[in-house]
Amino acid sequence: MKVCLFGGTFDPPHIGHLLIAQTIIESEKFDQFFFIPANITPNKVKKLNTDSLIRNEMLELAIKDNPNFKISDFEIQKGDISYTVDTIKFFSKEMSLEKKNLYFLMGSDTLQDFHNWEQPREIIKYCNILVATRPGFRPSNIPQWVLDSVHFANIPQFEISSTEIRKRWKENKTIRYMVTREVWEFINQNDLY
Repeated sequence: MKVCLFGGTFDPPHIGHLLIAQTIIESEKFDQFFFIPANITPNKVKKLNTDSLIRNEMLELAIKDNPNFKISDFEIQKGDISYTVDTIKFFSKEMSLEKKNLYFLMGSDTLQDFHNWEQPREIIKYCNILVATRPGFRPSNIPQWVLDSVHFANIPQFEISSTEIRKRWKENKTIRYMVTREVWEFINQNDLY
């Protein structure tokens, strides 16, 4: 079984997340694809994120019509700060996956700081890293040992970010076509941003 994990804050989950995930499933022929909403991301400890259970609910709404997508609430249930190394080891053990069958998907913006993550070499030991490049990506500041250990996915680039969506919402600008209708309605009904 070939499995891909896609972790993140998903605050909110948007069309870019879904398009990248679907494209990766098709191009890499994954048997299972898990979205893994973080409880608290290490780089956002001091920032206020939307509650993890609310983000998880938005993610459920965003993927509900796609049988290829699943959600794991492992990091939310674990509580505290979410470290990818713990998640990778959990899936590796829980699903009895060898490295050749376990992948972790990240954006190229995230790759810039990967060498500073908790135990990045352990992550590489347990899984393959797939990188979705974003417009303007330049690998010049990334250590060579990291570049040698990742695979760049050949997928279309989408310039949509959760940060931009929250900003537009606060400025009373439309986020139509940036999130699914269900997520838009949820944000509106719950006055999230």
